Order: sequence, then structure tokens, then C-alpha cells
Amino acid sequence: MAKTWKLKEIVLMSVLSVVCGVVYMMFSLLGQGMRNILLPFGLAPFGFEIIFGIWFIVSIITAYIIRKPGAALISEVVAAGVEILAGAPGGASTLLTGLIQGAAAEVPFALTKWHDYRLRILMLAGMSAAVFSFIWNLYSSGYIALSLWLLVSMLVVRLISGALLAGMLGKWVSDSLAKTGVLSGYALGKELKKKRENGAA
Repeated sequence: MAKTWKLKEIVLMSVLSVVCGVVYMMFSLLGQGMRNILLPFGLAPFGFEIIFGIWFIVSIITAYIIRKPGAALISEVVAAGVEILAGAPGGASTLLTGLIQGAAAEVPFALTKWHDYRLRILMLAGMSAAVFSFIWNLYSSGYIALSLWLLVSMLVVRLISGALLAGMLGKWVSDSLAKTGVLSGYALGKELKKKRENGAA
């Protein structure tokens, strides 16, 4: 697999990162709303955990479509930068969060030497981002002060969210885009075209 990035791949990654950066901001509002709903039941911390996988989705989509080393990492950092420009209150910590999440999502792809992009790897990438982001939040968000049972429960929910909302949903979104033909010049589009040709042969 060629490791040199093409201009069109950089452009696509940038577009995906900007779009997802805006989506992240919208989900921040949704998460806050869910926290408020769950607050009377003592479950406010789960407000964000349920949807946390969304914050990893750009790394999965970009890696799955482009299939180049660094795709997951760079796209997540750029998306974090977009969040900051859009007014996210975290500032530099938001960028660091994006770096941690992107690097964690990159790990499963790196372990397969960027050759395996099956669903299980995409879901594993989402779960990897969930674990490392949770460790970061223990200190950055003060989770370390919470009770053990609550921490374990939150981690389990984030793992599921990472697998489903980042891994599974990310694959579905990418495959849906590829089926329209707009990704014909990218690795995913070429793979699907090859499968169709082999099926018709």
C-alpha cells in the first residue's frame, strides 16, 4: 500500500474533519441535554458516555476510506481544531483530547500494518479510542473522584458507544458514500468496485 498522500486524499480528510468538527459541537449540546435529563436519577455522567463514540467517528471514516498511516490521527486532531475555532470552551485541552483519541484509534490499524479494515478492526479502533480517552478524562475531567462502580459502568458504556457509533456507524456512513460513486478514486471506492467486478465475473 502506497504511503504517500495524494492531494485529493488530503482535501477529503480536511473536509471530513471540518464536517465532523461541527457535528461534535452539535453533539456537545445533545450530551449536555442528556445530562440534564439524567441528573434527577443520579445518572448525569452517562449523558455524554452514551454518545461518546461520535467523537471518534472521523478517525474511523477517514482511515477506512483513505487507508493511509496517520489518517485516523490527523483527522481527529484537525476536527478538534475545528471545534476550537467554532468556540469549544476546552481550548488547548480539546486539541490534546483529539490527539489522544486519534492516536488511540490509529493503534489497531497500525497493528495490522494498515492492511485490515474489516468491521471488527473498525470497531476495535473505536473501542481503543474509548479506553484511552477515558483514561485521559480520569484526570482532565475529574472522573478519578467518582466511585469505582460508576467508573466501570461509564467505561463499559463508552466502549459500546465507541464500537457502535464510531466503528459500526462509521463503516455504514463510508460504505453509503462509496455506493454513490463519490469515493471511486479512493481506496475504499476501488475496493468496492473490485468486489462488484469479481461478483459480476
